[in-house]
Amino acid sequence: MSITHNASLVLTVIGDDKPGLVERLATAISQHQGNWLESSMSHLSGKFAGIVCVSVPESELAALSATLAALPGLRVTSEASAAVESKAGSRRLKLSLVGHDRIGIVREVSQVLARHAINVEDLSTHTASAPMSAEILFHATAELTASPTLDARALTSDLEQISNDLMVDITLDETIRT
Repeated sequence: MSITHNASLVLTVIGDDKPGLVERLATAISQHQGNWLESSMSHLSGKFAGIVCVSVPESELAALSATLAALPGLRVTSEASAAVESKAGSRRLKLSLVGHDRIGIVREVSQVLARHAINVEDLSTHTASAPMSAEILFHATAELTASPTLDARALTSDLEQISNDLMVDITLDETIRT
């Protein structure tokens, strides 16, 4: 009896949005004994874009990658990845931001996070019309990880400075996630 070793494969997927793309992707993964673990997919500016993590037997890795690269209507890139365990004792934070849309918001907030050695684990953004006006508002939510030694006061101060400069509302909460 042989032991099957699985590898994690991270896929990025993009194509013109139309019905059946997810089914094509899922079928290719299944045909190579791949297990769809997690994903994030969106319709962006007429395109279907996604990130998918699958577990696949190492013996199927090359064949699956070749099959995915040949899927019609989709451009799929794949990269093998070692599973990373979350660091014990790391702090979990959630950041929410709402403000008038303008160039540079994500850059300025991410620069502060990088200076404080904070890892962005999940970032979701969108724009929408303000409820009482036609102005466009930028919305962002992020799940973050920081070391146990993070100076939360310094981070909050830096984010408040950006909030004032950009005229946005930024909320930072420490969360407990498992």
